[in-house]
Amino acid sequence: MIWWITFICAMIIPSIMLCCGLLMWKRPPRKINWFIGYRTTKSMKNEETWKYAHDFCGKLWTALGAAALIISAAVIGPFYHASEKTVAIVALVTGITQFAVLLTSVIPTEIALNRTFDNDGIKRR
Repeated sequence: MIWWITFICAMIIPSIMLCCGLLMWKRPPRKINWFIGYRTTKSMKNEETWKYAHDFCGKLWTALGAAALIISAAVIGPFYHASEKTVAIVALVTGITQFAVLLTSVIPTEIALNRTFDNDGIKRR
């Protein structure tokens, strides 16, 4: 029973990344706001940076979420008959790794924004 609970919990972060990535990519927030969406200083400069950031990060999260679902299932799967302690350790390491991937996805998005737009949010040529 503990393995199933752990497995379901391990699928939460990748599932959220996949779903939110698809939403950001296909249906980004229409207006710049402080409540929902990819909100950084650079992404909120203007409508163009806002749309670009959501498109880039949405595609990134969709790919990372799908990959994380498959990898997480492959990592946790073999521990079906393992002890509760082993399953807990595997789940903890998997969760920390997933969270790190989620947080570090900001880096390539900001790099892409900086390569595409100047500090005032004007598209580079």
